[in-house]
Order: sequence, then structure tokens, then C-alpha cells
Amino acid sequence: MMMIILSSLFMIPMFLFNCWWLVGVFLLCLFFFILHSSWMLTFFSSLSYMLGYDLVSLCLIMLSFWIIILMILASGVINILNNFKVEFMLVISFLLLFLTLSFSTSSLFLFYFIFEASLIPTLFLIYGWGYQPERLSAGFYLLFYTLFASLPLLICIFYIYNMSYTGFYFLIDVDCNLYMYISLILAFMVKMPMIFTHFWLPKAHVEAPISGSMILAGVLLKLGGYGLFRCFLFIYVYGVYLNYIWLGLSLYGMLIVGVLCLSQVDMKSLIAYSSVCHMGLVLCGILTLNYWGLIGSLILMIGHGICSSGLFCLANINYERTMSRSFFVNKGMLTLMPSLSMFWFILCSNNIASPPSLNLLGEIFLINSVMSWSTLTFLFLAVSSFFSCCYSIYLYSYIQHGFVYSGFKSMSLCNLREYFLVFFHILPLNLLVLKFDIVSLWL
Repeated sequence: MMMIILSSLFMIPMFLFNCWWLVGVFLLCLFFFILHSSWMLTFFSSLSYMLGYDLVSLCLIMLSFWIIILMILASGVINILNNFKVEFMLVISFLLLFLTLSFSTSSLFLFYFIFEASLIPTLFLIYGWGYQPERLSAGFYLLFYTLFASLPLLICIFYIYNMSYTGFYFLIDVDCNLYMYISLILAFMVKMPMIFTHFWLPKAHVEAPISGSMILAGVLLKLGGYGLFRCFLFIYVYGVYLNYIWLGLSLYGMLIVGVLCLSQVDMKSLIAYSSVCHMGLVLCGILTLNYWGLIGSLILMIGHGICSSGLFCLANINYERTMSRSFFVNKGMLTLMPSLSMFWFILCSNNIASPPSLNLLGEIFLINSVMSWSTLTFLFLAVSSFFSCCYSIYLYSYIQHGFVYSGFKSMSLCNLREYFLVFFHILPLNLLVLKFDIVSLWL
């Protein structure tokens, strides 16, 4: 693990020489080096300095590296316009460092500390390179929602240290009660986010730059799921009795947010709300506490991270040409950018969970898991799946078809960088399903 962290720090001298693409190539080489030199083990290994990884940690670390590489590719405009590009690269390198540390630490307190530290580079991304003046309120929403829910978690961690004399996930042995249970899971549910604690997410997505939206949808929401994985190791017995409250709430939220998506007129807002819908299903899988639910949650977190990031990239490609995120302005794109229409179709289909995407595999696991928990959930799952199909088709058809906005005098075609950007989202999303048996070894 120290190898990964020191390699990430090695990039910092490259920023001083404005080596934008060299950093991306270095990260890509580092990604494949880590992938081929790491063991896909179901237990914690490579332990040193309170760091280590198991299969779920390694999957999310690899996802973080891939999304950061694609962020550099997506933010080519910052490089071309020289919009504080050295500072931008520093921010995303520290963000990568914090994410790697948070997924690889074996200490509960250290996880909390780095979990909160990852907010700082994200806020810098939104404030420094965001679009509208409303990004200030979006940043406040993100900060205070997370901090408000995290304070009980911090107090609970101190109590756990006092009672069990350790913060190592697998050695914690403490008698759980209602206050501990709520304190430990509330911060992660806000981060995922669960329905009624999701109000920060659409604002943050709409006001963030493309890199901010990609890392938010791709990795930062998964910190909540990862935290729940670790906490349910030692509050498992108590969770069996009370998880039905949050599970029922998440099922209701999936249905309501699906309806809400159909009333959106902003591309990024619709994709952000669809993230709430998908993460609600992930939350249901984790809360069932069975084998299929946990495996399905991990697969869908990876699939959703790549798919949602790709949709935000496509929305940004349109925004850079039309200077609007509105459906009413971005119409008839099939006639203006026909080759990009295929990518829109593939990613919208994958968002519905079409074969052979990771989303389909994850949803098969999760629907089986939730249905085995209670057969009464089939009604919510069926209706929310139908609405998921509806808003994905609505997104695709409204943007690609119709009359082109008469105010357009000219529009530039897509360049090679943008094609590569979308292609490198679609490739792992539809090919990783061939090797899902690695993920199914977990637990």
C-alpha cells in the first residue's frame, strides 16, 4: 500500500513543469502496475502502517485511479485555456491520495479522518472551477450535510476505542445499542445518499465542473457504501432487527426519485437524481446483510460509478458547444453530432441495466437479494425499474431527436480526446462482466 501512496506523491514534481498529459500517462501505467502486482484476496493483506486491502478495497482503489485518469482526459479545456492547470492537477492528486488512503486503511478513526479530508479537494474543485455563482451554496450544502451527520460518528468512534481498545475493523467487539447504530450508519447514508438526505447531491453536481461531477458520481458516493460494509462487520446482530426501517425508506425513495427524474429539464440534474435512485438499490442490498446483497452492491457501485461518470462527460460535451444544460436547447443532436449519438445510446442503455453491462449483473444480484429478504418488495422494485427505463429513454430521445435550436449559428464536431474519453467509460463497463467471478469471491 505504501508503494501506491508514494507513487501518487511522485507525480507532484511533474506539475511544476506543466506536464499535463505526462501525468495522465504516468497514472495509467501506475493503474496497470497495481492491477497486475496486487493479489485479489478475500481477506486483508499487505498490512503495514495501518494500511492494507482486501478485494472490495482494491476494486474501489482501481475505480478511483480510473476515474482520476478520465478526469484529466475530460478537463482538456483547462489545459488549453491554462485555467490554473497546475493548481487543478495538485487538487486532483491530493484527492486521489485521500481516496486511496480511505479505501486502504484498516483503522476506523483513520478512515473517518480521511473520509472527511476528501471533502476539501472536492470543495476546491467546485469553488475553483465551477460554473455559476450558486456553486457557493452548493459547496455549503455538501460540507454541512456531511459534517452534521459525521459528528455522531466521531463520538461513537471514541466510545468504541474506549470500550474495545482498538479501531481495527476486524477486532472491534462492542455491545451495540440504538444510539451507536444510528451514529455509525447515518454519516454513510448521507454520503451515499439516502432519500431525504440527498438534497446536497443535485446542487453539487449541477454547479461542479465536469471533473467534480465525475469524481462525485464515480467514487465519492461509494465511500458511503464502503463505510457501511466495514461498520456492519461489528453491528451485524443489531442491524438485523432495525435495517427494515432504512430498507423500506430506500425502496420508497427509489420510486419517488424515479418520478422526479421525469420532471427534470436539466441534463446534469437528471443524471444526478438517477444516481440517488441507483444508490438506493445499493443501500437496499447492503442492508439485507446477505451474500448476494453485498456482492451485488459492490458490482453495482463499480458499474454505476463508470456509467454515471460517462453520462456526465456526454452532458459536458454538449454543454461546451451549446453553453446550456437545458433539454430545450440541446435538441436534435442526432443531426449535428451523429457519431456521438451512438455513445449516448449505449450509456443510456447501460443506465437502464442492459446486457452486457455491470449494472445488469449488479441489479440481478440485488433484486434477488431484496426479494429473498421480503417478497413484498417486488412491487417497489418493479415500478422503480420501470421508471429507471422511462427516464433513461426520456434523456436519450429528448436530446437526440426534435428540431435543432434555431439560435445555433455553428457547432464544432467532437475531437479525438472526447471520443477516447467516452470510449474508455464504455469499455470497462461492458467488458468487466466477463471477469465478475473475481468479485464474487469476496466474503
